[in-house]
Amino acid sequence: MGGVNFMLHAAGWLEGGLAMGYEKFVIDADQCGLAGKLVQGVDLSENGLAMDAIREVGPGQHFLGTAHTLANFETAFARSEVANNDSFEQWEEEGSLDAAQRANAIWKQTLSDYEAPALDDAVDEALLNFMARRRESLQNAAG
Repeated sequence: MGGVNFMLHAAGWLEGGLAMGYEKFVIDADQCGLAGKLVQGVDLSENGLAMDAIREVGPGQHFLGTAHTLANFETAFARSEVANNDSFEQWEEEGSLDAAQRANAIWKQTLSDYEAPALDDAVDEALLNFMARRRESLQNAAG
C-alpha cells in the first residue's frame, strides 16, 4: 500500500537478520502471498462485481447456490495457508492450534515432501569439482 515494488528479506528474519525461523518464514511467506493478491487491485468487471448474481438473487436471499458463486468461489478470495477461519468450536476440536503451530506443521511437511530436481550428471560433476577446488583454495589461503 506504500508503493513497494520489490521486497528483499521479507520472510523468516529474526533479530535483524542474525537468525531465522522456519515458522516465521512460513507465516511471512503466507503474508507476502496475501499482499500480492491485495496489490492486484479490485476487479470492477461485470463478473468481479457479481452483477449477474445480484440480478438473479434479489433482496433478502443468499448467493451460495448461484452459478456465479459456483464459478468463482475458488479464485475470488485470497486464502491464508496459516490462518484458521473455522468456528471457535471446530478450531478447539481440531487441537486449538495457533498460527505458529500450524506453520511448524507446514514447514515439516514441506521438507518431508521435498524431491530434489533432476540434475544432469555432467553438471553435478562440474559443480562438485568446482566446490572441491574452491574449498582447497580457501584452505590454502587460510594457511
